[in-house]
Amino acid sequence: MNNLISILVVSHGDLANSLIHTAEMIAGKQEQVQTVTLAPNDGVDSLSAKVDAAMAKLPADQPTLIFADLWGGSPFNAAAQIVGKNPTHTALIAGVNLPILLEAYMARNSTLTELVNKITEISTDSIRRFTMPTQDDDLGDDLL
Repeated sequence: MNNLISILVVSHGDLANSLIHTAEMIAGKQEQVQTVTLAPNDGVDSLSAKVDAAMAKLPADQPTLIFADLWGGSPFNAAAQIVGKNPTHTALIAGVNLPILLEAYMARNSTLTELVNKITEISTDSIRRFTMPTQDDDLGDDLL
C-alpha cells in the first residue's frame, strides 16, 4: 500500500481536467488524482454529488488535498463541505495553478500538513511578473 496523499482538483468548466492533463505531460501519470468540473447546468446538489463521487474513488484511509480554482466559488464551497466533515484527513487550497499542482505531485509522500505548508510557502513564487532586464543585467543577452 502506498502512502501518497490523494489529490482532487475542482473547478468551473474544464479547468481541472486541463490542469491534470497538462501536469501529466510534465510529471507523468499520477495515481490517486481525481477532478470535478462544474458544468453550466449543475446546481449545488449535483456538484456536491460529483465531489462525493470523486472522493469515493480515492482511498478512504489516505489524506486528501483538494485544490479549487477560485476562493468562494461553487466548487470551493462544495469542497469546503468535504473538509468540514473530515478536517484531519482533508485540506483545501484555492487558486490552483500548474506550478503548485506540480509541487503537490512531487511532495505527496509527506504529511498533509507538511504538503499544505509547502504549497502555501511556494504559492507566492508561482505567479511572477516578467520585466525586461536592463543593459547592465547579463540575463538580457539570453533574451536576444
